[in-house]
Amino acid sequence: MSGATNTMTLPTLALPSPYGTVSEYTMTGPGEFTRPGAPIASRKVYAAAHVVPQMTADNTPGAPAELDWDATLAYRHELWSYGLGVADAMDTAQRGMGLDYAATCELIRRSAAEAADVVASGRYPALAGRTVRDLVACGAGTDQVDPATVEPGADGLATVTAAYLEMLDVVESSGAKAIVMCSRALAKVATSAEDYLDVYAKVFERASQPVIVHWLGTMFDPALAGYWGSEDIPTATATFNRLLAQHADKIDGVKVSLLDAEHEKQLRARLPEGVRLYTGDDFNYPELIDGDGELYSDALLGIFAAIYPAASTALQAYDAGDAARGRAILDSTRELGKHIFAAPTFYYKTGIAFLSWLNGHQDGFQMVGGLHSGRSIAHLAHTFVLADKAGLLLKPELAAERMRELLAVYGIPQDGSAPPEAHA
Repeated sequence: MSGATNTMTLPTLALPSPYGTVSEYTMTGPGEFTRPGAPIASRKVYAAAHVVPQMTADNTPGAPAELDWDATLAYRHELWSYGLGVADAMDTAQRGMGLDYAATCELIRRSAAEAADVVASGRYPALAGRTVRDLVACGAGTDQVDPATVEPGADGLATVTAAYLEMLDVVESSGAKAIVMCSRALAKVATSAEDYLDVYAKVFERASQPVIVHWLGTMFDPALAGYWGSEDIPTATATFNRLLAQHADKIDGVKVSLLDAEHEKQLRARLPEGVRLYTGDDFNYPELIDGDGELYSDALLGIFAAIYPAASTALQAYDAGDAARGRAILDSTRELGKHIFAAPTFYYKTGIAFLSWLNGHQDGFQMVGGLHSGRSIAHLAHTFVLADKAGLLLKPELAAERMRELLAVYGIPQDGSAPPEAHA
């Protein structure tokens, strides 16, 4: 929630709108967010974290990913300090959109090693008694297989299965919890629902500990059309439910990213005992986390990497028995989430990196593969406004200075020449 009682003089900027106009906006100030003094207990949550590139690297499409490891890992510490787990090497970290296989494997190993050090040191009171698997869960996918190189049939399925098992070994050997991601290559080679069930069964058989199963919708990755053997969601859901029922003992939970709250509620009600529903709905997370009085969703969310101070404070309120306050805080971030994840949804990572830069967690606004160009300056300006209104620009002067620098690059003056009408 925004710091409306702040008496300091806050910056005013001239910001563009999608309609070609420029108008003044005065910032409202940071919210009153707190780090927890004890582990969060009411919900189990992971924030899906982004990666920070070397600012001097060739951050263009197709170039190898060169990460700024200090900044990338420091962001994970920031999330941990607020009591949140980290979901790493996921689509938020640009899997399939710039983060190559070698960098993915190194990210998994480094993030898990950092988490092990945090557990051993007891650095954060909010993580007392937590394990490495609580601190970090990493995606096991098939990135090393180019879908263009495999064909439907037994050979293609064997190639995809081998790739899954290779990456599962990378994740589990690091000590992290494994998240079995959707596979573009599997979508290419599978010809039936049974193909999906057979491949996933082999992955579960290899897993030494329960995994999270991720269902990523086509709004996040159009190449996953027809996943689980059908483009019809009810039919695909029936296959998904079969998978869960057959392997419940090997599944910690499911992460569903279809941006459909009613579908998630129905799925949640049918889960086998002991299997969690980690919401991946970056539009409807407030109501899904809040629950219906009987059932609620845990969370594994990209938006939590952007709103983590508010998310943590909301969860602390739930822990304290003040569900109304927890829900109100989450609701105060909803419009920001809807905007960051607006279509084309797969560019949401740009908004998360943008807020990271505004808040001083990286030196420049760049992304692996040139993805920082994925949103317009008008979109970014509205991201700035919504983040400020939600109290999530924690250092207003720094955020304003950086926003002015970006606006100047786009030829938008900050010399008082903008018309004075209110920003839409």
